[in-house]
Amino acid sequence: MKLLLAVAPERFRDEELEVPRRTFEEAGIDVDIASTVAGTCTGMLGGSVEAAMTFDDVDPDEYAGIVVVGGSGSEEHLWGSEKLIEIVRAFFEQGKVVAAICLAPVVLARAGILAGRQATVYRTPTSVKEMEKGGANLLEIPVVADMQVVTANGPGAAAQFADTIITKLEC
Repeated sequence: MKLLLAVAPERFRDEELEVPRRTFEEAGIDVDIASTVAGTCTGMLGGSVEAAMTFDDVDPDEYAGIVVVGGSGSEEHLWGSEKLIEIVRAFFEQGKVVAAICLAPVVLARAGILAGRQATVYRTPTSVKEMEKGGANLLEIPVVADMQVVTANGPGAAAQFADTIITKLEC
């Protein structure tokens, strides 16, 4: 089983990538990392990760699900990525796990998959507005799972987020 982790090329939230990635790998789940550009991506706390591919290179058929990592860079680099939005929609339509943490659930809202669903997000005036525009029923709890869609509100929820994703993969 393999998951796709989507990160911004800069200012992704380090723990929101590292904690789930480690949890997935310990559970025997392989991960690939993709971004708007291939190569080194840098985190808000100084960490870095290699994106092996761009979103254009992703084949959803190769993955059991997608996890969109948050951080301040997600607003600039991921929210408006038509290719990422298209990928998220494809995973959702295939019934696969679609997950996002921190500011990244806005990508799911823009993909049109949160309409009428419960979700959470790192609350900023802009993120709340985008989530509501996408029809999400916002909850103020760390992690929300609504069918195959999992959202979390920030780095403090990263471990619970990862565990919830694994539970959804096992369904």
